[in-house]
Amino acid sequence: MSRLPLSAVLITLNAARELPACLAALSFVDEIVVVDSGSTDGTLDLAAKAGARVIQQSWLGFGPQKQFAVSQAKHDWVLCIDADEIVSERLKNSIETVMQKPDHLVYRMARANRFLGRYLYHGEGYPDWSLRLFDRRQVRWSDDSVHEKVLTGGHPVATLAGDLLHHSAEQLDVYLTKQNRYTTLQAEALHKRGKRVGWRHIVLSPLLRFFKFYIVRRGFMDGLPGLVHVSIGCFNSFIKYSKAYALQQEQKE
Repeated sequence: MSRLPLSAVLITLNAARELPACLAALSFVDEIVVVDSGSTDGTLDLAAKAGARVIQQSWLGFGPQKQFAVSQAKHDWVLCIDADEIVSERLKNSIETVMQKPDHLVYRMARANRFLGRYLYHGEGYPDWSLRLFDRRQVRWSDDSVHEKVLTGGHPVATLAGDLLHHSAEQLDVYLTKQNRYTTLQAEALHKRGKRVGWRHIVLSPLLRFFKFYIVRRGFMDGLPGLVHVSIGCFNSFIKYSKAYALQQEQKE
């Protein structure tokens, strides 16, 4: 059966290691748009050789950068993918079926995060619902520089079968470097909003996070990788609020 045309859109920065697998899994779409913010590792050549349309755009923040990428697509239906994600075969089949006759304007999919050699299916690693397939005429990305989200405009969200496979944490040192950058952006966003941070945020947030994701959400069932993953998330919470507190003190001085 025929289906509506679909554009896959990505934002990249030095993603040469992850990009080939990502693009190979997108062979079923009608167009791939890669918006790059200054890669120096061969990302642009890899994308072009794979048949993607490459656009260079200075960094705008996660939300604005993704929305810019969406705006560059030729088709109204877009699939937003990160360079370190792979569309599984089951998810691909689900997307192709839905695109024959969409009965919603926005669809979400479960994301399975691979960490220390294992996909996490408990804790905060799964199902990690991600809204990635939508009609850009009715749905868009938020303007948040970090923790961006898809604004549905009140439209109901349908669920696709199959997993989006996320491979960002294969190297722990790279993962920790990213977390340091993310916590800085999060702290700056809190400070910009005027959020007052005290000892309760710094001390209690990591403890409550550990209880929620390791105990209630059964992160312990993911073995040692699950323990490490949840612990890093708790430490991120501690660092985020500590950085926000440091910005408060700098402003006072």
